[in-house]
Formats: sequence, C-alpha cells, structure tokens
Amino acid sequence: MEFWFMLIGGVLAALYGGLILVYRNWFKRLKPFELSKALEPTVFFSIIIPARNESANIEKCIQSILAQPYPLYEILVVDDHSTDDTPLLVTKLSEQYPQIQLIHLKDHLDGQSTNSYKKKAIEIAVEKSMGSWIVTTDADCLVPPNWLQYFNAMILTKDPVFIAAPVMFTLNGTFVGQFQVLDFLSLQGITAAAVSAGSLSMCNGANLAYSKNAFEDVGKFNGIDRLASGDDMFLMHKMKKQFPNRLAYLFNNEMIVTTAPMPNWYSFIQQRIRWASKADSYKDKKIFGVLLLVYLFNLVLLLGLLGGIFSLELLLFTSWVIAIKTLIELYFLVPVAQFFKLEKSLLLFPVMQPFHMVYTVIAGWLGKFGKYQWKNRTVH
Repeated sequence: MEFWFMLIGGVLAALYGGLILVYRNWFKRLKPFELSKALEPTVFFSIIIPARNESANIEKCIQSILAQPYPLYEILVVDDHSTDDTPLLVTKLSEQYPQIQLIHLKDHLDGQSTNSYKKKAIEIAVEKSMGSWIVTTDADCLVPPNWLQYFNAMILTKDPVFIAAPVMFTLNGTFVGQFQVLDFLSLQGITAAAVSAGSLSMCNGANLAYSKNAFEDVGKFNGIDRLASGDDMFLMHKMKKQFPNRLAYLFNNEMIVTTAPMPNWYSFIQQRIRWASKADSYKDKKIFGVLLLVYLFNLVLLLGLLGGIFSLELLLFTSWVIAIKTLIELYFLVPVAQFFKLEKSLLLFPVMQPFHMVYTVIAGWLGKFGKYQWKNRTVH
C-alpha cells in the first residue's frame, strides 16, 4: 500500500512541479505594457461598483477613482440591499460629484430572488451606462492613479474587447493576512503566465474592463447567471469563445488594484469556498484539469503526513516532496513577488505550506459539496 501511495505521490509531484516550472518560464517572458503620453483620452468609461454593506470602504474606493486625471468616465454604484450607511454615503458624494450615480438593486428585481446578485447588479448598471467600455472594481478596493489612462492606451493600441489587470492584497501585519497575500500572489502569477502562453485562463472582477458591445454580443451573463460567483471568469470565457484573439492582460505594476485581505480565517475560508464552488463549471477542461491536479496533490501530501504517524518511511517521503514543492514554488514566486514588490513576504512562504495544504483540501471539498456564507447570505 505504501509503495502505491508513494508512486501516486511521485507522479503527482512530477506533474505539479513541471507545471509550476512552465508557469515560471511563461511569466518571465512577459514584457510590461508601456503607457504612451502621446495617446489622447478618447474612450468613455462606465465604472461599475456593486456594493453591499460597504460603508467602511466605499468612500475611499470612490475617492481613489475621482483622483484620476483621466476626464472621460462615470461611476455607477449598485447598492445590493445594504443595511448600513452605504447608500447614504454614495448619495452624499453624488451631490458633490455629478459623475456618480447610485442604483438600488432592489428597485429592479420586482421582488424576485436570484442566486447571483452581483451579476444582476452589473447587468442593470450596464443598461444604464453611457460609456462604450465597462470597467469593474469592488467597493473595498483602491485603484492606482493612472488606471484609466492605461486602459485607454491598451484599447487604442491593441484593439481588445476584454482586458484583465493585476490585483493584490495589502499587508496588514497579521499571519492570516500574510497567508492570503502569498496565496493570492501565486494566483496572480499564474494569471499573468497564462497570458504569456496565449491563453487568458483567470481574471479578477476587481480590475476588469470590457467593451459594452462585446458584453451584449455574448449575451451578457445569460447561461452563467445560475452561479453565485463567476461574474469575472465565466464572462471572460464567454468572451474568449466569441472573440478568441481579442482578450488582453495589462501587465504593468502601475495597474495594480489593491484590496484588504479577509480579516480572519473563517471569512478567508468562506471566500475561497466561494471561488472553488465554480471549479467544475468551467467549459475549458484544461482549467479544471489544473485545479484537479492541485487538489489531488495537496490531498495526497496531507494524507501522507497523517499516514506518517504510523510509518517513518512514508513521513520521510512526504517531507521530501513537500520540501521540493516549496523550493519549486519559491522559484516561480520570486519574479512574481518582484513585480508586486513583495519580495520580503516570501520569507514566510515555507512556514505557510502546512496551512496551504489544509485550506486547499477543505475549500476544494466544501466548494463542491458544501455551502458558504458571503455578505450575510448563505449560498448553496
């Protein structure tokens, strides 16, 4: 039994290690997109911010957008049944800044329930928008100073219909916060690496832009609106199918949108369960295959550590595989951390390995077979 377990573990380790090395090679080939000062602002952007109980963040988010020197934009905040002061704060800002519009989601549902409030919020905002391009971010995010200039430049020079851009958590000095930064660093690195290989496989709705016409051409969120999450990645895959060569990733560290990590382990796990819940819904089976490989590899390592209580040989084998896994992942993460200016965070990476294995297995399992809490809603 131990022989077969170690054989399976060795095969999974080889596949996983090879994949990570390929990702590193792809990431290293990326060249930053340079902002041309000669390009005039011509694209009118409609910035959509779905918000639910975000009174602690919404003003700072909007103010970071208002600080843009770019002149052509509007801000549409869609309040998703908030029970705090979110609508009041947005209303006060809209009285001072006419480019801000508040939309109440409840006024457009006709009493009907939905499993995806965020997708519905975005669709309603798009219908009311004036821009030719939609930009989405989250209410707890801060955008960089030249955010819209970069989007404008890429649209004018590359002619895409969909643009993904980098997102990163801020450091808050806590262990759980540091863990999320390192975990998210790998996800962002893989996102960028996939683009280098000619395939945009992941993205984040906190920093997206897409053509309004293209959004309507793919049928908006039709066909993916039964899923609570996926307003970003499932839309991207619809765009990819209809416009296969017109998706882009804006690779420049001046385009990083930042957001705070989850405040505790419970909310972090709930977030990751929400992300994992859509894993088997991807029509691109290559993505599902990668996710399955990552899950099985971490599961085998966790079982190996548990089995090591009874077998020294199994414990030694698993420990060596974990050590090799850690080194390969660090090799991949060094250039990614340099891009995000988070090199010092890698010092804690080896310490995070056991926590990462446990959370991957738990979140992956509950994402498929469980339910989760998000924004005070229970989602099945």
